[in-house]
Amino acid sequence: MTLFAPDYIRAIAPYQAGKPIGELAREYGIDPATIIKLASNENPLGMPDSARSAMIAVAGELGRYPDPNGFELKDVLARRYNVPPEWITLGNGSNELLELAAKALLSPGSSAVYAQYSFVVYALATQAIGARSIVAAARDYGHDLVAMAAAIEPDTRLVFVANPNNPTGTFLAPEQVEAFLRQVPPTTVVVLDEAYNEYLPPELRHDSTPWLRQFPNLMISRTFSKAYGLAGLRVGFSLAQPELTDLLNRVRPPFNVNSVAQAAAVAALGDAEFLQRTYELNRRGIKQLELAFDELGLEYVPSLGNFVLFKVGDAGAVNESLLRAGIIVRPVAGYGLAQWLRVTVGLDDENRAFLQALAGALGAPVPGLAL
Repeated sequence: MTLFAPDYIRAIAPYQAGKPIGELAREYGIDPATIIKLASNENPLGMPDSARSAMIAVAGELGRYPDPNGFELKDVLARRYNVPPEWITLGNGSNELLELAAKALLSPGSSAVYAQYSFVVYALATQAIGARSIVAAARDYGHDLVAMAAAIEPDTRLVFVANPNNPTGTFLAPEQVEAFLRQVPPTTVVVLDEAYNEYLPPELRHDSTPWLRQFPNLMISRTFSKAYGLAGLRVGFSLAQPELTDLLNRVRPPFNVNSVAQAAAVAALGDAEFLQRTYELNRRGIKQLELAFDELGLEYVPSLGNFVLFKVGDAGAVNESLLRAGIIVRPVAGYGLAQWLRVTVGLDDENRAFLQALAGALGAPVPGLAL
């Protein structure tokens, strides 16, 4: 059988997710209970008990379709972010919202701008539409907003900005972002991807939602998959003015966020104690990893996410050694970072196990922090 598909679809390299625990267990004959996964920027605390209870409470209604408009979740989000409910779009994770923006705004012959070393889904979403990617060179492994503004062309319909950035963990100060927004033509939509916003230290946190009223071409995307611990439920949301949300809803699949996910997200939003524990664990883990990398003499990018990008040279060999030790991290050669690996912050003992295995892979003494 010969299937006819556009060349730009056949040229897509499918997204490579972090290796699942079950897959590693099958490949290497390792007891899955002993495997530590630090590859997908998941919350090592798991989901909050409040979300689990909310899921159980709605389980009896799973024979019915979910609320297609997500009234309760939108109501809570509207009050949290001080926007009207009609400014909110719900997604099957924030990943879907990035794709919806591409579907709604891009077409063959148009272009999207994003930074070198930024989230790979920006490239995939652009390519899936047959649009052209314009990649602005990074500065210190992060976004160069001056270069990105200069890269915008008359056919540019989308600009993706991740803050903090994945996979590098870099951060743009609010004044830099606002200055950039002022330079973007009103016919070009800026997607400000804030998937890791909750991990920022208090002194760096900034409420970006007032920009929505100032810049009608701004879309802010957020997720419950990271700090809120709901990665397996796939729920995210975006904020934008009604003209843009109307376009997103024209291409949004019906019932794209299930009932369990909606209920869990409402509960997680109200669980400030869980979010604070997540933040404190993460900052402690970032410090533990970065100090250990200093001790090992490894280059790394200081991170404001829940992961650290670090350079090991022969990343393939080091990753293989870690896998055989039952430790899953993330190779990032697909980002053009062939000598680097990305590790998610885990629980304290998981971080120690990773550092011990890493030292073994490098033939180096175990860092003192790993003991």
